Amino acid sequence: MKKLYNKINGFWLRCRKWSNENIFGYIIGAIVKLTFIIVFAVLIYSVLPVSEEDSFISDSDSEQNDCNVIGINLHGELKTYLPLHAENDTYFKYDSVSSEDITGKIKLANKNDGIKAIIVEVDSPGGSIVAGEEIDNVIRNSEKPVIALIRDIGASASLWAISSADRIYASENSTIGSIGVTSSFMSNAKKNAKDGITYEALSSGKFKDSGSPEKELTSDERALIMRDINLAFANFVKAISINRNIDIEEVKAISDGSTVLGTKAKELGLIDEIGNLLDVERYLEQETNEKIEICWE
Repeated sequence: MKKLYNKINGFWLRCRKWSNENIFGYIIGAIVKLTFIIVFAVLIYSVLPVSEEDSFISDSDSEQNDCNVIGINLHGELKTYLPLHAENDTYFKYDSVSSEDITGKIKLANKNDGIKAIIVEVDSPGGSIVAGEEIDNVIRNSEKPVIALIRDIGASASLWAISSADRIYASENSTIGSIGVTSSFMSNAKKNAKDGITYEALSSGKFKDSGSPEKELTSDERALIMRDINLAFANFVKAISINRNIDIEEVKAISDGSTVLGTKAKELGLIDEIGNLLDVERYLEQETNEKIEICWE
């Protein structure tokens, strides 16, 4: 460092000597000297003690590293993904969650050796059955135990999503169930006819515009849509039967799309325990023999 300083200082002195005959020499020397001062200041700053604010941030990071349970919120309508522009889109439904996000967090938790368990807190009326299936697959293959906690509602696709959890807790007043599939929609066909509006069908295939709200369904279109609904429904029922270890005929008997309260859900085998987050923590403390520290993602 001293040698570097001497070289820069010597160069600056030569530039000053040159400045007697040419002003540019002085300017160049000044720039070199200023650059050296800035570099020297940066080096000094880099070795200064950490400030209180930086210390606070480090403490916060340390606290995050101390947690041994990861908490993940499955709140709102379940989708496979959320668009990048969602925050600035006034038409986007903000109360949504994606399987892409949930599964990613579960996978990361599994890679963390310090994490003993994963809690998935559910407050969702359902949504995409594909999203529910994706979360179910990741939970089923999780190397860490996954405990699900249903707060207000865990219905339809959100129930499918957490049905393979190692243990499911819910309030006795939670709304649970709604095992079923729907593709219902509002039709404007009769209103259009009354208003003198004609739907012009211009499609490359017979079923290309099936489900358009601007026209009535044909019998063939209805049969086609119901075919897919029934297939998806059968997959839903099968998943609940396998994941919850309930006879498939018993699942079919309660799969009318209705919901039940937590106490009835436990009786039907859809959940394991009536309880809240404190009960989940007590259970995990018994299982891990450790004090539970949850970091919510």
